[in-house]
Amino acid sequence: MSLRSLQALCLVNFFMADVRDGLGPFLGIFLTEHHWQTDSIGWMMTLGGLAGLLATMPSGLVADASRHKRAILITCGLLITAATLLLWVFPTLYIVGFSQLVTGVSAAFIAPLLTGITLGLTGSSGFNHQMGRNEAFNHGGNMSAAILAGVLVLYFGTDAVFILMTGMAICATMAVFAIRHDDIDNRVARGLSGSADPAALPRLSVIITHPAVITIGVTLLLFHLANAALLPMLSMRVASAPGGEISAGVYAAATVVISQLVMIPVALFAAARAEKYGYPLLIAAALIVLPLRAALACTSADPLFMIPVQIMDGVAAGLLGVAVPGYIVKLLEGSGHTNAGQSFVMLLQGAGAAFSPGLAGTIAAKYSYSVAFAVLGAIALLALLIWSLRRFFYGTREERRSY
Repeated sequence: MSLRSLQALCLVNFFMADVRDGLGPFLGIFLTEHHWQTDSIGWMMTLGGLAGLLATMPSGLVADASRHKRAILITCGLLITAATLLLWVFPTLYIVGFSQLVTGVSAAFIAPLLTGITLGLTGSSGFNHQMGRNEAFNHGGNMSAAILAGVLVLYFGTDAVFILMTGMAICATMAVFAIRHDDIDNRVARGLSGSADPAALPRLSVIITHPAVITIGVTLLLFHLANAALLPMLSMRVASAPGGEISAGVYAAATVVISQLVMIPVALFAAARAEKYGYPLLIAAALIVLPLRAALACTSADPLFMIPVQIMDGVAAGLLGVAVPGYIVKLLEGSGHTNAGQSFVMLLQGAGAAFSPGLAGTIAAKYSYSVAFAVLGAIALLALLIWSLRRFFYGTREERRSY
């Protein structure tokens, strides 16, 4: 494997972290400043998530079949940036909707492409180590962007976030070009075994009939249904509070910084201990954290409660960012459907994440933020229950490959 390409891949993860999520929690703040209602903001976020769902399975199939992963990755990053800049200039209903559609579809391609490039550069033997580095750089990029965004928002307002995102997109594009095309083994990138036909197209039937993949997908659907709205709702609660003592933009940046700071060592820990503890145990640990996080968010509106809430978010995200891709790579090793499997799970994750802001926003508008957080916590408990009972769905035979 080429050291230069692996180093460039780390930089791609660093800069692409801010680009992939678009405005992230700043979208709610930006639209609130333009007098949008909570439920309307929530459903706009849901619209982007639903658009991403339509592209999720095709994105995995493309990542498995394509020999031009770098070009597709660059295109997706530039489309997200252009759509976000359009939203900045014209924050109207149709433009915001169009921007969310473009962002959702483009973002769906990024994760399977990065996973495929990583596997193609390292092979299965080096995948865990590099995924840990990828996640660490990804969280470092999110944290750095959030710190810069917080400072810029404090002095120049929310509009500064758009300029920052554009700069990160340019750097991400340069980093992708630094990965050598010839260093990526496209056969290994899709998890093909030695006897398999490299020209064979991936088949969806291989994925949707795999019990272990379906179970992890449903579990993460519920997890993200409970998780995706927590951070935007925390920021929007501060933005809507009269006479707040803290800037909503600074608050949003602080929430991101805290969680990303925790994710870096947790991701490295997960990569180093995956073989010892097994991916299923790491996933279970992440699922346990979310109900506790929702309970804390429900307990008080004090901005200081954001600190433990986001520390726990960092623990859960750091574990899942390494454990889930590794789990799926092991389950589907030799099938040639590694990235398609990743995308199927992302499809179910995306379904949960897409409906989460709309669900939580509607509950918050009709009742209160505390009630919305309580409902999200109950959904998180259901995800933990399903994962705890997974052996009843398919036993242990298929899962042994994931250790």
